[in-house]
Amino acid sequence: MPQVDSYKQGTPCWVDLSSSDVEASKAFYGDLFGWELDAMDAGNGMTYYMAKLQDRYVAGMMQQMPDMATAGAPSYWANYLAVDSVDEAAERATAAGGNILFPPDSVPNGSGRMFFAADPTGAQIGFWEAGSHHGAGLVNEPGTVVWSELQTNDVPKAVAFYESVTGCSSETAAAGDLQEYTQFVVGGKSVAGAMKQPMEGMPPFWMTYFNVADVNESVAKAVELGAQVFAPAFDVPGVGRMAVLGDPAGAAFSVMAGESN
Repeated sequence: MPQVDSYKQGTPCWVDLSSSDVEASKAFYGDLFGWELDAMDAGNGMTYYMAKLQDRYVAGMMQQMPDMATAGAPSYWANYLAVDSVDEAAERATAAGGNILFPPDSVPNGSGRMFFAADPTGAQIGFWEAGSHHGAGLVNEPGTVVWSELQTNDVPKAVAFYESVTGCSSETAAAGDLQEYTQFVVGGKSVAGAMKQPMEGMPPFWMTYFNVADVNESVAKAVELGAQVFAPAFDVPGVGRMAVLGDPAGAAFSVMAGESN
């Protein structure tokens, strides 16, 4: 079902953009996906923008933290996994070889609690304990998240970490043109993927896929709005059509239309 009101532990539940130019990002994604953006106080003089479709929140974005901007950090989409307790998950993450980047803390207005970590291969990931905000309320619809995928140089090492922290399981098999593709499984359902980093020299990261009705049309529109094309539209047998783009602030994301679209 595209409408979601809760997430099981280990399931990707939210994405947000840390942008070097949040005003440009707001305009870009608003035009590309039809998002409406609600401004919310994030404390310390920062504003967090909640993107809405069909009256449900689907993603977030904010201006880069000043220290990140000073350090020249790139814009990026962050993925969050649902957990029942961020404090307990942070302990498990450390025990499993992860590096805590932002310790467990509460988000203003009772939205929830979160922490950020780097898995043992270096990919950054957020963990979210729901309060009043459980995560994306709409998924798998045009303009919303349809898939999250870890791209890393050591899939087994990374997968072991996520299994230890969240209790998820995994399955590895051929998929499309890949001989090996790993899927994270929660409650018998595939919730995310993991694959060997396709480009040498790229740091491990989580890729965010947004659903679109037509990949070619969405790529053309994104380019008109100032996007870069990192990987032109291509077909994955048994999966669908997709493309990899960079938004005007430089953040990478993918657009995807399943074969049933």
